[in-house]
Amino acid sequence: MKIYVGNLPFKIDSETLKGLFSSYGEIEEATIISDKFSGRSKGFGFVTFKEDEAAKKAIAEMNGKKVEERELKVNEAKPREERPMQQRRNFNRR
Repeated sequence: MKIYVGNLPFKIDSETLKGLFSSYGEIEEATIISDKFSGRSKGFGFVTFKEDEAAKKAIAEMNGKKVEERELKVNEAKPREERPMQQRRNFNRR
């Protein structure tokens, strides 16, 4: 099961995120989402647990917990929605 972890301090990296949740069970992957241009953390990430029960326990215990004065938002990750392609505007045209 994959969980969403939001409102993370911007200096947390993927290894630190994995460490925050490793006591709940075996983690397959922990990823911080970063801005594609600056490389800076967007303040959220995802943790994938091998077992659903471990993920559910992590959600129950970590949602609302403060990490470096920031209250985490933790819940089950939802599938990414496909967004329609945005039309590009030609700003040179008059």
